[in-house]
Formats: sequence, C-alpha cells, structure tokens
Amino acid sequence: MKIFTLIIPALFFLTSFQVSILDKVRANYDTFLSDKALCQKTISELEKAKDNSVTHLGYLGGLQTIRANHVFSPISKLNTFNKGKNNIEQAIKKDPNNAELRFIRLSVQKNAPFFLGYKSNIKEDTELIKKNRSQIKSDILKNNIEALLRD
Repeated sequence: MKIFTLIIPALFFLTSFQVSILDKVRANYDTFLSDKALCQKTISELEKAKDNSVTHLGYLGGLQTIRANHVFSPISKLNTFNKGKNNIEQAIKKDPNNAELRFIRLSVQKNAPFFLGYKSNIKEDTELIKKNRSQIKSDILKNNIEALLRD
C-alpha cells in the first residue's frame, strides 16, 4: 500500500509537468518572437522532455522556426528554420487532422518570408482549423487561433 502512496503522486507530477510545458508554450507563443532567451529556454525544455506526442513535436518545430529570427548567420537561420519546418511537417504527417498542429504550421507560414517557399498550406490549414476548432479544449489555444485567424 505504501508503494501506491509514492507512485500516484509521482505519476501525477510527471503528467502535470508534461502538460505544463505545452501550456507554457501555448501561453507564451506570441512572446517567443520578441524574447530570444525565453524562446531558447523553452526549446531546451521541449528537447529535454521525453514527450513523444505529435503536439510536442509540432511546438518544438514551431519554436525552432521562430528561433531562426534570433540567429545571426543567414546559413544558421535557414538551417534552424528548416529543422523546425521538418518537425512541424513530421508531426502533421503523423496526425493530419490535428487542428493544433495546423495552427502551428499556419502561424509559421503566415509569417515566413516569401523566399523560403513555405506558404503552400495556408488555405488548407485555415479551413481545417475552422472546421475542427470546436474540438479544442484549451482556452489559451482557442484565443491564439482566433487572433491568428483575424490577422
């Protein structure tokens, strides 16, 4: 019986820790572009977390594309952006109907410079998000989506 009193709180802590990372990313998503330190710190947290969810991978990719804005060298900018883009695409390939992943890609594509050639899914992602937004439970994510769709 004692073992259960130790395991249950530990499982709760680990589960809430993973959720809190994603909640932190959702809550600060607009801030990462202007806050280099927060962006890098959160990428490190996402990389260290052992979460194999597609949402985790999608946000890691999203933050990596944002981090490209904070990198000085043009080659490093492009490599950082492409690494993030690949993670977003990999996540969407695993779960193509996930509105949160489509939000991440849409936010990147709407803000990516034209010369990067990463703008081909804007209409498709917008439609999928509008169709499936009723399934989204996070109020923070709902607000982020509404703000993105207004732009």
